[in-house]
Amino acid sequence: MEGAEEELERRSKFLSSLIQKKKAIEQQEQIAHLNVRVRASDMPLPLQNKAFRCARDQLDSMPGKLDSKRLALALKKEFDSCYGPAWHCIVGTSFGSYVTHSLGGFLYFSIDKVYVLLFKTAVEPLGH
Repeated sequence: MEGAEEELERRSKFLSSLIQKKKAIEQQEQIAHLNVRVRASDMPLPLQNKAFRCARDQLDSMPGKLDSKRLALALKKEFDSCYGPAWHCIVGTSFGSYVTHSLGGFLYFSIDKVYVLLFKTAVEPLGH
């Protein structure tokens, strides 16, 4: 009986690793399709995907020239409404930054030739 349990555990781990590999490949294919390149991140994949889709949709809706402020505002509003307040977004073709962010709330990526820095900070009530 003990050998059967070990075999079941081994097979379960193998299947789990196959599922993880498949998800990673699907993620890479989706990113490639959107022309996204992740530069740095500690953000969970579902949130990253939301940022990529939102950025792609905004860029596709802009005729001609990039409107950095509009893209930054759209990402900030989307993340504030979906994941709570205190999201910040910087968009441009060239910028420097050094920020402090909440754990799991940092994403720096490029889409086409536009760079996007999206990050969350902690919100604390003001003391009197």
